[in-house]
Formats: sequence, structure tokens, C-alpha cells
Amino acid sequence: MPNTTNPNPGADKPAYVTQLESAYGAPSQAAFGSAVFFGRLQVPDDLAAAALAKYRHFTGDLWERYGEKAWMGPWKEVYARKTGAQHDVAAELRGITDPDARISAPMILDVVQGADRACEALAAAYDDPAVTELRVFNLGDGGAMSGILVAGRRSETGEAVFLVFLLD
Repeated sequence: MPNTTNPNPGADKPAYVTQLESAYGAPSQAAFGSAVFFGRLQVPDDLAAAALAKYRHFTGDLWERYGEKAWMGPWKEVYARKTGAQHDVAAELRGITDPDARISAPMILDVVQGADRACEALAAAYDDPAVTELRVFNLGDGGAMSGILVAGRRSETGEAVFLVFLLD
């Protein structure tokens, strides 16, 4: 299991995480809207497994109420940044071709309150050259709720940041 806990949240939270939280919300189990999670991963830890753990945490009690099968039905990776690719998370999100995920991307780029500030926060979190891995996942409940999860890792420091977005 990846080490994604932060025993003293805020004490060693980087400014880019605080900026992202300001735009999209602090960690929560609301299962609706958006939230940002931060943790540290060891080199062999799987970013996808850590992202799934954040998704499950975000859905809170609804994970059990609707069942894992419902929440995992839409779950799939819809984008992975290739090594050496341009770091431009906004363009990468706009370029997602998966039809379900493609609907959610504009919500976190354009529709979010304070879109310019939110896009700056996204860039600070995911466009930094230190980000060595970026993945985007489609998510939802198999019915009315859908969204995406953006996961990024800075391998040198072990920092990982996850933006979860889920609406109906």
C-alpha cells in the first residue's frame, strides 16, 4: 500500500498544493465536487494504485452503499504523459479523447469559479519540470455521477498530488 498519509498536514505541504486546494478544495469525503489530496510515495509505489485509494476515500460511505462494482465500472486511465512530452496540463486535459472524461475536463478548466486562478494552480502542480509522471483517470458511479482524477508525481521528492472531480 502506498504511503500517502501526511501525519502533520500543512506542516510540509508545498505551496503548489495549497494553491491547488484553494482552487479546488481541501481533502474530503464529500463524493461530490472536487478535492485535492497530497502525499508522499516511495519510488516503487504505483501512482495508479495511490490514485484509486484517493478516489475510494473521496467517495466515503457511498463507496459501500453503491458497491465497488458501480464505482469501478467507469474507472480507467484515459491519459498518461509520455516521457519527454511538453508539460501543459490544460492542453493535455483538453486533448483527452475518451468521451466520458472529455466532458469533465472543461469543468475543472473553464467552469470552475476563478478559472484563471484554478488553471494557474493546475500548472503549478502538474507542469513543473520536477513532475515525472502524470496520469488522468475517468471515474463515476456507473450512473449519474462522472468525473476525472488527475494524479501527478515528483519522483525525486516523492510528492504526489491528486485532484478528484466528481459531479452528476
